[in-house]
Amino acid sequence: MARRALVAVALAVCLAGAAAVPMSAAARPRPSKQLQRPAAAATTTTTAAAAAAAAAPGIEVRHSVHPESVVGLTQADLRRHFLVENLFTPGRVSLTYSHDDRMIIGGASPAPGSPLPLPSGPEVLAKAIGQPSFLAQREMGVFNAGGAGRVVADGETFALDAQEAIYIPQASGPAPICHHRGTKDVRFESTDAAHPAKFYLLSCPAHARHAAAKINARNATKAVSAGSAAASNARTLYHLIVPGGIESDQLTLGVTHLANGSVWNTMPAHLHDRRSEVYMYYGLAPDARVIHLLGEPSETRHLVVANEQAVIEPSWSIHSGAGTSAYSFVWGMCGENRALPDVEPVAMAALR
Repeated sequence: MARRALVAVALAVCLAGAAAVPMSAAARPRPSKQLQRPAAAATTTTTAAAAAAAAAPGIEVRHSVHPESVVGLTQADLRRHFLVENLFTPGRVSLTYSHDDRMIIGGASPAPGSPLPLPSGPEVLAKAIGQPSFLAQREMGVFNAGGAGRVVADGETFALDAQEAIYIPQASGPAPICHHRGTKDVRFESTDAAHPAKFYLLSCPAHARHAAAKINARNATKAVSAGSAAASNARTLYHLIVPGGIESDQLTLGVTHLANGSVWNTMPAHLHDRRSEVYMYYGLAPDARVIHLLGEPSETRHLVVANEQAVIEPSWSIHSGAGTSAYSFVWGMCGENRALPDVEPVAMAALR
């Protein structure tokens, strides 16, 4: 009886929250013409919603591209579909929605003393996400590629130094049946006036709740040394949000640092048909570049990538790169599973 009563209360809370979620235009009852009011009188914008809309003027949407279509794309087309160039705009939260496993790639660059909210509300989210809040049915990894800062999630503060990360879960509150009750309020802050924080964001759909957690290279779930100086690919991979460490619903996240004198990453290449991936390159000098390889093994293409830019990598594409100097990159995946060994190696002889 006590359990039934608890479930009844939880359902009542869920329904109360759901009642506050705006209906779609198709589902909303239409008043008769004589009862309609001027649109201006019916529209109310709160200060918080206005601030969020100003900080994130919109979510760019990238649709999936068939591998056969990539063969005929120009460099401008390749960049438009696969490269996210302007991640860190001061005073803005920049978001790109990819239909490849519905990942959202973003960057938040708060000025010291001017926190930036994660966009919320139908003004920004209605078309791309269709939820009342960003994390209503999503989870998110946040990696700080800049100076010291803080992330505040529903009132809980996480201090993030450079190259530290945090996992922010999909749901908060006591009732797992309240699917619409996500982490509602997330804010990003810089605490070093000379070196503002640069928060890299990667979000995936989620249908289960996990614990928020902070992590960095010092307490990473796993550190893997790979490659060699002789092959110009000596590097260390730090597993941050991975099975057996920080749990998530779909998201997997880590960071790779190349040793001085090494320039290649992920070569020999591989595929993982059940997961899409995003690389965010950082630690490059202004005039340095990474030549990033993508495409099917028999029809590779390339992108010239600058510092603090990200590449969307569909499940059918290889992902590898060579830089003009050493660099680092954050790698993140979303898809059918979180099993890192679930990859298909690509022989060097198969590359074209």
